[in-house]
Amino acid sequence: MTSQKIAVVTGSNKGIGYAIVKGLCERFDGAVYLTARDVGRGEAAVKKLKELGLNPLFHQLDISDQSSVDKFKEYIKTKHGGIDILVNNAAIAFKNDATESFAQQAEETIKINYFATLRVCDALFPLLRNNAKVVNVSSSAGHLSRIPSAELRAKLGDKNLTIPNLNKLMEKFVQDAKEGKASQEGWGNSAYVVSKVGLSALSFAQQRSFDKEQPNRNISVNAVHPGYVDTDLTSHKGPLTIEEGAKAPLFLALEADFKGKYVWYDSQIVDWYGSTPSAY
Repeated sequence: MTSQKIAVVTGSNKGIGYAIVKGLCERFDGAVYLTARDVGRGEAAVKKLKELGLNPLFHQLDISDQSSVDKFKEYIKTKHGGIDILVNNAAIAFKNDATESFAQQAEETIKINYFATLRVCDALFPLLRNNAKVVNVSSSAGHLSRIPSAELRAKLGDKNLTIPNLNKLMEKFVQDAKEGKASQEGWGNSAYVVSKVGLSALSFAQQRSFDKEQPNRNISVNAVHPGYVDTDLTSHKGPLTIEEGAKAPLFLALEADFKGKYVWYDSQIVDWYGSTPSAY
């Protein structure tokens, strides 16, 4: 087991995750893990980066599968002993023309974007070394102002919100969606928005618990809106390249000394509780 520095990026065989791995390989003094659900796609992405002269490592990781997460954790723990950078990038989004019911979309989107990300954090946070950086890839959709109900905004924006209580709010949204009353309960009509607001709120709750940790590892957790990027997730409608989308996440992983912030794609801190900046 070496004291080599380790970076891990979830969901990184394509899109912004892939560009984050590429940027880390270029600039991070350590080993970089590209992870993906699908081994074939993950290995193909690694091959592509190796052809560019970069040297990422690959490990299978399906954030929605507890045994996959446990295997990855054990592997990293045994082989490296710890992690210095964790980028939670893996996420899903239903398209506007999706045929699944809103209840189904709500359940699946919250399951992956919120609870599966939390599962990875629960598994890997004990492995974070002193001064480690966690970057949660949120979205402009993850700004608090995107939730219509003032009462829900107050709950989600509570500066003492605990993770168990946040989990309950996410579960309530799924239940409300199943009962056909998500809109009247004030959640709005986008499961993706709720999942990413949940992820942003989770980032701040995680930072609060790290701040109280004894002994204190000086860990930072930030949420980032990478910009509207040309990826499969946006149906290639975004104007930014994946490299441009990776800029702010890389800034948080490698340079920034922010803690518990919501950061825009231009690497500037944005007030999560205020109004959304106009340019996405």
